[in-house]
Amino acid sequence: MLQNAFQDEACAELFSDARLLAAMARFEGALAGASAAAGIVSAADAKIIAQVCAGAKFDAVALARDARRAGTLTISFVKSLTGQVAAVSPEAARWVHFGATSQDVIDTAVVLCLGDAAARIVTLSKHVGDAAAALASAHRATPTVARTLLQPAVPVPFGWKAAVWLSLVGNCHAAFIRAARESQVLQFGGAGGTLAAYGTRGDALATSLATALGLQAPAITWHSVRDGFARLGSETALLAGAAGKIARDVSLLMQPEVGEAFEPEAEGKGGSSAMPHKRNPVGCLAALEAAQRGPGLAATLIAQLAPEHERGLGHWQSQWYTLRDLFCSTASGLAAMAEVLEGLRVDPAAMQANIDRSRGLVYSEAVSIRLSASLGKAASHALAEKLCAQVVRQGISLREALDRDLEAAKIIPAAERAGLFDPISGYGSAQAMIDRALARWQAQST
Repeated sequence: MLQNAFQDEACAELFSDARLLAAMARFEGALAGASAAAGIVSAADAKIIAQVCAGAKFDAVALARDARRAGTLTISFVKSLTGQVAAVSPEAARWVHFGATSQDVIDTAVVLCLGDAAARIVTLSKHVGDAAAALASAHRATPTVARTLLQPAVPVPFGWKAAVWLSLVGNCHAAFIRAARESQVLQFGGAGGTLAAYGTRGDALATSLATALGLQAPAITWHSVRDGFARLGSETALLAGAAGKIARDVSLLMQPEVGEAFEPEAEGKGGSSAMPHKRNPVGCLAALEAAQRGPGLAATLIAQLAPEHERGLGHWQSQWYTLRDLFCSTASGLAAMAEVLEGLRVDPAAMQANIDRSRGLVYSEAVSIRLSASLGKAASHALAEKLCAQVVRQGISLREALDRDLEAAKIIPAAERAGLFDPISGYGSAQAMIDRALARWQAQST
């Protein structure tokens, strides 16, 4: 339970031992039904197997200990399930797991669990995107300063900054949905991968089994083809990274020296055990923790793309745990950032104060561009640099330096100079970009 400090509790429940074992039992019950439809198992025996699978009980600790010796959970699982079926019908017990192999059960059960967990992640990422979209709309004219290499750059709308966040979330949201959908494929190949135990009836049985489980039927067995899980893991890590990018920005904006945006307040949230004055960005902390853990987990799945021959050694056996940790940590980061953005307190006055604190230096590009109309790029840049140096050296504003410089003042009439120091006049294409980001998110999230 202590893991819930850095994992989404709802997602963790979808990856519980009980859920995996139930999904394995669901596979076995559906296999019996599909086998009956193919004329391999009697309808009566299949019905008994399915009924037992629906209510089967397992001792996870005992299964894990047996699996440690056997090398796979399926062996101890099938043994336990067969015993439970035999208690009802020894004849039906003969047909439990018939024709399937250990990896069929594990991989398909993982796929079933991933489907439910993916839905949770999609919901959370939509919350993050919707909150970013709301900020983009509400603050499309609110002046703030862009920061490049952690230094003040030029004035931009805070809504544009939120729209940049939105674009990242939207891209990752859409790609994750595709990868999750493509991962919902039945694993079913039998001992060597060719469904040889079923003779010529294997394909029909596989199609029936996939339909019963709500999965896609595979074109070919994917026992040793692990790109689906690797791709899904990569897209999951990218979603965690998207939440982490927003968390990084918000945590920097929340520094008292900046003070432009703040996580929502709540009793006991963000405190310090030693310093009563502290208000830590704990929502951002959770998102950054997930963003930094995700790449390593995704890399593990990518490293497992080269199993030996038809079934690998030490690859698929543990992918359940890697995917579980990746999904639960990503869901944690998304949930944290959804809460942060939905309750984000934006301080436009502080944003304007930080612009003013630059003494006009954030408008140096606008001044340089205006001078270039008469002087050309190189000469105008050199003159603007000279004016900026005077601001720093003399403690004056860039507007004052511009007024005092005879060459610059001659080029830019006094009536025109004030407009160069209006943040809104320097927004460029920001409004159009915000509109496009919002429209794209609307398409991506519906």
